[in-house]
Amino acid sequence: MSFEILKREREGIVILDLKGRLVVGDGASQLREEILALAAAGSNRVVLNLAAVDFIDSTGLGAMVICFTTLKKSGGALKLCNLAEREIELLVLTKLTSVFELFDDEQHALNSFFPGREMKRFDILSFVQKQREDSK
Repeated sequence: MSFEILKREREGIVILDLKGRLVVGDGASQLREEILALAAAGSNRVVLNLAAVDFIDSTGLGAMVICFTTLKKSGGALKLCNLAEREIELLVLTKLTSVFELFDDEQHALNSFFPGREMKRFDILSFVQKQREDSK
């Protein structure tokens, strides 16, 4: 399956709708190149919408970390929304939930860029507790 990035903007924030598999090769490379181009153009506040991502491997995860670092160095931020359960498990396992801000939906991710707006981050603690209960 191919990897696609659809770019759009809301309230001055770039939203990248990712579709397919974020894996070694085209997927990870495309994402890094897109973020580098955005940062170079001064668009350094980005939300990754992962609703249509089927799978993320270690290279894809590494690409997301590189993108986070690139945007942070340019004074911006990278936020994630609409993650599947498997993707959340991957971020918990790799302890990257302490790096990335996660949101259940796009609007909360957008609101997080604006002080004073109501926003709700993804509740990692509840997720981990539910996982433990389900495994009993």
